[in-house]
Amino acid sequence: MSIEPSRSTLQLLGARRFGPLFLTQFCGAFNDNVFKNTLLLLITFQAGQVLGLAPAVAVQLAAGLFVLPFFLFSALAGQLADKYDKSRLIRIIKAVEIGIAVVASVGFFTRHVELLLFALFMMGLHSTFFGPLKYSILPQHLHPDELVAGNAWVESGTFVAILAGSVLSGLLMAIPQIGADLCGVLTVIVAGLGYAASRRIPPAPSPAPELKVSHNFIAETWRNLKLAARNKTVFMALLGISWFWFFGALLLTEFAPYVQGVLGGDELMVTTLLGTFIVGIATGSFLCERMSGKHVELGLVPLGTLCISLFAFDLWLASPTGTPAALTLAGFLAKPASWRILLDMVMIGVGGGFFTVPLYALMQSRSNVAERSRIIAANNILNAAFMVASAGITAGLLAAGLTIPQLFLVCALLNLLVAGLIYRAVPEFYLRCIAWTLTHSIYRVAPSGLANVPASGPALAVCNHVSFADAVILMGVLPRQPRFVIDHQINRTPFVRWLFRASRCIPVASAQEDRESVQRAYEEIARALDAGELIFIFPEGTITRDGEIGPFKGGLNKILRRNPVPVIPMALRGLWGGYFSRAYGSAMSKLFPRGLRNRVELVVGEVLAPEGLKPVELRERILELRGDWR
Repeated sequence: MSIEPSRSTLQLLGARRFGPLFLTQFCGAFNDNVFKNTLLLLITFQAGQVLGLAPAVAVQLAAGLFVLPFFLFSALAGQLADKYDKSRLIRIIKAVEIGIAVVASVGFFTRHVELLLFALFMMGLHSTFFGPLKYSILPQHLHPDELVAGNAWVESGTFVAILAGSVLSGLLMAIPQIGADLCGVLTVIVAGLGYAASRRIPPAPSPAPELKVSHNFIAETWRNLKLAARNKTVFMALLGISWFWFFGALLLTEFAPYVQGVLGGDELMVTTLLGTFIVGIATGSFLCERMSGKHVELGLVPLGTLCISLFAFDLWLASPTGTPAALTLAGFLAKPASWRILLDMVMIGVGGGFFTVPLYALMQSRSNVAERSRIIAANNILNAAFMVASAGITAGLLAAGLTIPQLFLVCALLNLLVAGLIYRAVPEFYLRCIAWTLTHSIYRVAPSGLANVPASGPALAVCNHVSFADAVILMGVLPRQPRFVIDHQINRTPFVRWLFRASRCIPVASAQEDRESVQRAYEEIARALDAGELIFIFPEGTITRDGEIGPFKGGLNKILRRNPVPVIPMALRGLWGGYFSRAYGSAMSKLFPRGLRNRVELVVGEVLAPEGLKPVELRERILELRGDWR
């Protein structure tokens, strides 16, 4: 299938390759929450005991029934999504959803709670099979520079559907006698709309049609988890997403008890707080897309972590103590301190958008195409496990005497701990964060020609060397994580040594200083290119002292003789005269002589073939890209 040109974030909804999928997944998430919320209200207030269980226990049983299919069938769902056309599978699943909705509707009309519990299990089964499809189909239909926007729409749409489904079901259930019946009819109508939308999703051919499907869910579940763990970065992304669902499940579960027991509010206040959290998620998701520069920007993930923990900590501080007095929404909003709580809820959601959207996009973009659906299935298994753990740990902490605000404090601290462990295992997260912060605070970096950087495969990037900030700026702008070849003296500098080591830079000395280290550096460069990595060198071998581009050293030819890979010429403009340049003798001798937020440009030229490429010709090409602006 040919993919039409990339579109803006808003225009994406009107594109057939995304709009029908978005509407399909929105209807599914909406239906899930209408049905679940209606059933929980029915069990709690109208059904009395279910299967001989008290309402509180029956509610927990219902929650467990919805999650159970994720453990039992996610592995099978991932295999089917990799083996068959995804659009066809989505249509089949959405047709089945109509049947489930009809069963649910009969259950609501007859008040047959056991039938409704069966329908709930089937709804969970439907979501289990749909999850790997909706996330793995995105990279097939979207351009790489649209992937973050697509995930932003999916994430914000899911949470808006959660809010809308919960609110509408609550309003309908308030209608005497017929509220549950109306909810049943609504689920059938929405399931029909979802199926109609699914019929317009374009084909998404199978990436692994030869895959043999295994029905041993235990062995296949373990195999999927091992499949995901083979790529350390992807697996850490899965753990990060699952941790957020742990945190989010706690918040969503405790909204009502928090409002009632801590704030003294009513159901309308519960909806208001839930709404502010979801507005935050949507805002954070789209801010993330805007701030990512149309590529997967992992540097925003640590910022999301800090945002979540900071405002969860403040929510603990802002929460009132003592026995609350009964309070209406109007009374709550009349208190200035209440707006601080609402701000905390919004900002926790914003942090969640910053945290999850790049992780979902990373999971999709860096997974092997033929295994992508199974890796997403592994993510669903982990999500379910973390949500179950969230319920158990929350219950245990509350039983131990912690208050709900204290739970928020514990989560704020755990969030920093879990994220720190993830970032320590994969330094790329905090390296990108440092680079992104630099390129959006001291400088205003305007890149052009980034599409010339191959998305994968070995390549050698070369650039003029203007300042000590060059590598960090490039790290923050390039869509791929490069490995820099740097002077060994810089690699020994205490302040930046940890940064370069974490980014796996390759230190090199001159042949006069240490001939053996030079040979080791070339061997490491060759191994990295053989592994399909992007190697970045500054062929001048030193930072310019006059702003001009010096002669290129001969190491370039030695690298290309061993590994004849594509060469990407680049030029930095606007850094000469800045704090990190040698324009005033020694670098960093004058504190920001040109002020902050200076405009800097990175110009990426067309890829050059390595055959016959001479250093002098490459230097001339980079001179052309740089122009007269130093």
